[in-house]
Amino acid sequence: MASLVECTQVLDRRLTKHLLRRACFQYSKSQLDQFTGKTPAEVINSLSIAKSFSWEWPNDPVTTGNNSNCANTQDGYWLNDSNWTNLSYPCRQPPKRGMVTGWWWYNAIKQNTLIDKLTWFLFTTFTVSKDDGSGKSAHFFDYLNLLQFYADKSVKDLARKITFDNAMLYYLDNGDNNNNNPNENYAREFLELFTIGKGPQVAEGDYTNYTEHDVVQAARVFSGIKFKQNRDNLDLDIVKFPHYPNGIPMGYINVNKHDSGDKTFSYAFGNQVVNGGSTVEAIETELDDFVDMIFDKLETAKNYVRKMYRMYVRSEWDHEVENDIITPLAQQLHNNGYNLLEVLQTLLKSKHFFDLDDSDSTNENIGGIIKNPLQFFNEFITLLGVDIPNPNAPQMAKGSTDKSNENYRFYLFWWNFCHNTFFSFTGMNLFAPSTVAGYPGDYQSPAYDRAWFNSNNIVARYNTIMSIIGSSYSDNYGNGNNQIQGIQTTNSGNSYFTRIWTNFESINFISNNISDPANADSLVQELSDLLYCEAIEFNRITYFKKSLIQDGEVSYIWYDAWSAYTNPTDLTAAGDAEIFIKNRLDNLLKRMINAAEFQLM
Repeated sequence: MASLVECTQVLDRRLTKHLLRRACFQYSKSQLDQFTGKTPAEVINSLSIAKSFSWEWPNDPVTTGNNSNCANTQDGYWLNDSNWTNLSYPCRQPPKRGMVTGWWWYNAIKQNTLIDKLTWFLFTTFTVSKDDGSGKSAHFFDYLNLLQFYADKSVKDLARKITFDNAMLYYLDNGDNNNNNPNENYAREFLELFTIGKGPQVAEGDYTNYTEHDVVQAARVFSGIKFKQNRDNLDLDIVKFPHYPNGIPMGYINVNKHDSGDKTFSYAFGNQVVNGGSTVEAIETELDDFVDMIFDKLETAKNYVRKMYRMYVRSEWDHEVENDIITPLAQQLHNNGYNLLEVLQTLLKSKHFFDLDDSDSTNENIGGIIKNPLQFFNEFITLLGVDIPNPNAPQMAKGSTDKSNENYRFYLFWWNFCHNTFFSFTGMNLFAPSTVAGYPGDYQSPAYDRAWFNSNNIVARYNTIMSIIGSSYSDNYGNGNNQIQGIQTTNSGNSYFTRIWTNFESINFISNNISDPANADSLVQELSDLLYCEAIEFNRITYFKKSLIQDGEVSYIWYDAWSAYTNPTDLTAAGDAEIFIKNRLDNLLKRMINAAEFQLM
């Protein structure tokens, strides 16, 4: 029987791996060692920390010269410029939005907290596309910070605040919604995607939870809310938040463009009347009444919990889970003022989350989700301890051509490889889905998360390990235009991959994470235990072991090579052993990272 009863037992390694992978974006052996043997409550308490920022402000280090208006302009920390106006920094808006994304990503992998994945959850719910009509980079920055601010607070409050967000106003055209010329785009998505959801369609224009008539009325409520380009109208409810000491920028109400008449909703809302307002204060009260009406419905809470369950547990469930897990969590959400963090904590501590509430092995939660590209990449980087360039390094001086600068290298790493290569080719243009519904892997049945692993996107995923292994910050630096751009395209058979500047050495990784690297059997066993959700069978260990000891070779060849490398009596032999070991370990990691088992969590 599906149960939300709290799991109070200490977690073994298998269950600790499950919790860390599902709860956060950061995963490593040190964390696994730290939390194994603790109860779920102890782990969740450690992860429920306030958000901090390892990289305080996004940086654009590139000097542009292709446009006469941008010549010799290095914008640096452009969002920290007290003189920012809507006319500031007219150039390079796509890369700037990309660097805002890189700022968020870097901070997400540097701290192990529930807040970052909850922020991502809120993005998949209140979706904009940063590169398809969400305003300038500053508006996108404000939008991300709004999500982060409310990640541990009320999603009901966020639903009201997002209505005034400049990026959202621009993206869904509500700034064009006037009393004499209504625009229903935002109202429709607010009901269908952001809050209550449709429900089963029972008639033309009747979706059970709301009707087309309700969309029209909601658009009237939202009329007259306008985009504020210069970000000089501040929400004073959000003060002393990092980057926003005096409030977060928001849109404003144009009273003359608002439909001040009363709005009567359908039977789905008990034919409730929301009184229209004709002053700023009265219009704000009208909006509050409308949001209260939507969030008073338990179905609104259920819609959020279903989305949360799909992200954190599994994409599909039966009536038992709906009745015993979804509904009680929705009731908790409804009763606690719509605090998602509290509900997530209940879910992550439950016996159901850990598959301890039944003996049915046909619907296991552990290993039951295919990692989306963001989860895959974050886990890849943090687990392998890939030493990426440091964006906190001092930026290049204006007009400088010193492209060995660490801050500039992070730009190359993030913009060229992560943003434009990995995420693009794995089907997840980061913070830029093709529709307001979000990424198909998050909502589209019957595939759901299986959409992340198909013939169109698996090559980019498989080639990620190829891009990391074997390169360093100084690897062929400056030789050829592609290297100047921070990438190097290499033909490996018929498959192209992009080599990037990172500092990863497979020998160091194995030495630091495996107890007895000289023993091929235990090396593969321990590595599989670290990489995979479940223990692998003997035939899989044998398969992976062939990367270290090939067919026809003596069984002790790996032991001898490792001994020669770690206890050198002959420097030439030690050097040969190092090359041998590195090549074999690189091949092992390629096989094990690209195995089906690593794609699951």
